[in-house]
Amino acid sequence: MRKKRLSIAAAAALLLGLTACGDNGGSSDEIAIGAVHPLSGPLAGVGGMMNDGAELAVDDINAAGGIKSIHGAKLTLMDGDSEGSAAVGQTEARRLVSDGAVALIGTYQSDVTENVAAMAERSDVPLVIDVAIDDKILSHGYKYVFRIQPNASTMGASGAEVLSQIGKATGQDVTKVSYMHIEGAFGESTYQAFRKEAEKQGIQVVRNVSYPATNFSDATTAVTQALSGDPDVLVVSGYYPDNLLIAEAVKAINPNIKAVFGIASGAYDDTSFPSDGGAAANGVLSANYHYSATSKRAQDIRKRFQEKYGRPMETAAMLSYQAVEVIAAGLEKSGSNDPVALQNAIANIRIDDTLLEFKGPIEFDDKGENKNATVIVTQVQKGRIEQVFPEEFATSDLIFPARDH
Repeated sequence: MRKKRLSIAAAAALLLGLTACGDNGGSSDEIAIGAVHPLSGPLAGVGGMMNDGAELAVDDINAAGGIKSIHGAKLTLMDGDSEGSAAVGQTEARRLVSDGAVALIGTYQSDVTENVAAMAERSDVPLVIDVAIDDKILSHGYKYVFRIQPNASTMGASGAEVLSQIGKATGQDVTKVSYMHIEGAFGESTYQAFRKEAEKQGIQVVRNVSYPATNFSDATTAVTQALSGDPDVLVVSGYYPDNLLIAEAVKAINPNIKAVFGIASGAYDDTSFPSDGGAAANGVLSANYHYSATSKRAQDIRKRFQEKYGRPMETAAMLSYQAVEVIAAGLEKSGSNDPVALQNAIANIRIDDTLLEFKGPIEFDDKGENKNATVIVTQVQKGRIEQVFPEEFATSDLIFPARDH
């Protein structure tokens, strides 16, 4: 069930019902979760998809009997549109809490999530981050903020490590790379973590090229600059529109490199990328968190998402689905919709049936990071996204060098 806004009277009634429920459960019919994502602007496609993922989770939980420890209370989802703006996202999160949300999920962008996290912490309302990578978000000692996916340091460092492993496993020298990333906290923090680990792995970053988050309509100049260092591999971090442009520019220039290798790329493991990129997508690698292609439950959820919403369910939407499950499990564990009790339950939760290819259950450390969040490598092969590394998660064999195979 999804709600966008509540009237003042309805909000008051909901808050009264939640308060009456208390630590011992009660008779409240609805428990509201707030979702903040970019529902307008250039990222509206992924933001809307993430909200749909959260809505499907709410529907599934309600169909299974709701929150049983709170007398079958049903979940509702309230939408907040960040518009891609940190300030707007914070205002929307504040509105959702004021309207009765006992927990929040969001927000896809690191700068928006930073603001929403600060508001959630001040309000003593749990925030479960579905997608937002910057380490800084959880560097303040917050108690009410939790992240399911790997953070920037994990993504960047793991990306450098697996790239080195791929080179050794295939007998290919990978000693020089150029790195392209979008400007801002997401791109910069991922790059810095990669660079630090790459040095340990004997990989030199010969060029570091950042590009603007807006008004980036032609990647040719930036790609040419990155390739001027004669790298073995071009590493890329960014969002879907810009990373697609970069792949197309690489194809047009046709340099002598072994691969385009995305790290935390919003494009290269997206199921729309092979068709949108065409020949430019062929062989592109991506080190990222990824929905579990080996999980029957994940396959069922993706099938039903496609049937209901008419488009593929990408990993970001699966994370939104799982974020709702984390909150629901916290509600079930605590037997309460009081946000303080909910925070304590989430902090001590264990979810074994993960929907992403993680190395273990979802468990949060004292910083709110998922202890077992894992990076895996995918590759575009024959118009499909395949998991290729490490072998335990592989759905197809790795091809490296990856270009023009």
